[in-house]
Amino acid sequence: MASSVFNGTNLLVKIDGTAVGHTTSCEISLSVDMPEATSKDSSGFQEVIAGVISGSISFDGLVDYTDTNDNVDDLATALLGRTSIEAVFGTAVTGDQIYTADGFISELSVSGDMEAAATYSGTITLTGPIVASTNS
Repeated sequence: MASSVFNGTNLLVKIDGTAVGHTTSCEISLSVDMPEATSKDSSGFQEVIAGVISGSISFDGLVDYTDTNDNVDDLATALLGRTSIEAVFGTAVTGDQIYTADGFISELSVSGDMEAAATYSGTITLTGPIVASTNS
């Protein structure tokens, strides 16, 4: 059954079918370029057309080098190898909306403050079609 308003903890990012480990936040960003289409016939008003669609998925988490789910070492391997991955953004609830696309790990950083858990953050730049579907 699809979720109504839900807790953001339920959102997850999967890479090649495996949830990214120990995430604390995640976000999908979709956009469409708007090329100018203004002409003398536009009566002084700007006109645009829908152009190229693009997207990215970003995430933050806690570093755990023993985690069997995708974590810093797996993400770094994909980035350094310029490896294409399949990314899924959504929940694990049947009936919920999910977004699936191929992409590349385009950014990855690891940081640690004194007396705090080590953290990581990353970005997946999506390439090709971004498919919205219902989780089954």
